[in-house]
Amino acid sequence: MNSNFVLKPEAVAFTSAGSKSEILELVANTFARAWDLDPVIVLEQLEEREKLGSTGFGRGVAIPHARFPGLSRPVAAIIKLEKPVDFDAADGLPVDLVFGLLSPENCGATHLHALAAVSRMMRDDRMHDALCDAPNVEALYSLVTNVTDRDAA
Repeated sequence: MNSNFVLKPEAVAFTSAGSKSEILELVANTFARAWDLDPVIVLEQLEEREKLGSTGFGRGVAIPHARFPGLSRPVAAIIKLEKPVDFDAADGLPVDLVFGLLSPENCGATHLHALAAVSRMMRDDRMHDALCDAPNVEALYSLVTNVTDRDAA
């Protein structure tokens, strides 16, 4: 598995959302379900970070992220949206792929390394296209874990 973050199959979803706030709520609920976290606190942390500036990465991708108490290492969630949603991304494009990241509260460089790993993955044209074309949650999970396993080797 990736040395920068952990991804579980339960943290991958295909769904729909109508707004940025709905997306953040979906991400919070996905984290809560997969990692046994309080969805209200996760949502609060994600919204606090979003107030600093949109985590709309560009190219149809958002990377909502936050620091979270009680985690021992960064954890990830991936949501593919059925229809693109405006996320106030820097390039103005709506988002249809959301890669959430929660890191331990006082982890400093660990959080930055995890964000950088996600960013590299999203900038890779082949990976970006494969994720956007993934037909189901199993394919999404496999793409991310196979790439990260290979990179860690």
